[in-house]
Amino acid sequence: MSQKHPIVVVTGSSGAGTSTVKHAFEQIFIREKIEPVIIEGDSFHRYDRAEMKEAMAKGDKNFSHFGAEANLFDKLEELFKTYGETGGGKKRLYLHSDEEAAPYEGLTPGQFTPWEDIKSGSDIMFYEGLHGGVATDEVDVAKHVDLLVGVVPSVNLEWIQKIHRDNAERGYTEEVIVDTILRRMHDYVKYITPQFSRTDINFQRIATVDTSNPFIARDIPTPDESFIVIRFKEPEKFNIKFPDLLDMIPHSFMSRRNTIVVPGGKMGFAMELILTPIIHQMIEKSKK
Repeated sequence: MSQKHPIVVVTGSSGAGTSTVKHAFEQIFIREKIEPVIIEGDSFHRYDRAEMKEAMAKGDKNFSHFGAEANLFDKLEELFKTYGETGGGKKRLYLHSDEEAAPYEGLTPGQFTPWEDIKSGSDIMFYEGLHGGVATDEVDVAKHVDLLVGVVPSVNLEWIQKIHRDNAERGYTEEVIVDTILRRMHDYVKYITPQFSRTDINFQRIATVDTSNPFIARDIPTPDESFIVIRFKEPEKFNIKFPDLLDMIPHSFMSRRNTIVVPGGKMGFAMELILTPIIHQMIEKSKK
């Protein structure tokens, strides 16, 4: 951890909704005039798209993007450690689409850009991806993070979101998507789930409609058909004032001493109320 060069992480599995939290942070950075370094978790995969297909074809039915063998956990830990100490480090991009690849001559979607030095002068590092809070026998990425935020819907809701997203945006069939879910299950349990015991704050979306069979769901439950369970590991660490939150967020309530529940439609609002003072405090400490 570093007060001078703070690191903020949003971690969650594919289809969990981390992009929603990323948007909330982006709004905070703009409003507070904070200059972030943005790190995408996909850029620390070990293999590009073609190499990953080759690796998956070798017969290991549990090989997936969720696991250690398909990722550069050591390089991610090295980046967090270096940034915390110096404000520097090396990053790259994973090119998802033709649009992202267009500025890079000779590169195509599914490839990585070359490693490059992070520009000096940033206020904070922001990571969004699968493994921002990962810890194994060899590496401990989580220990270098100043604020670790988890985004973890109930499993059935997470699967519904993934099925609909992969079908609509990537054209995958239901059979292919289900095969991916099954392939990832071992690594999901070993590497993804344990991160949510290390997070400072978890945002967990719970549907209030029947999601018992995610493979036949016709649509994704709307925010108004959901609640957001927000759990704080140590509320006093970030000076969380629950009475104030309950007053400001209509129809919210506390379910445990460290847990507040808010209507699904208020998720973005709740995030900004909770996260803005935390980020503001981090930047003030870094300046001192």
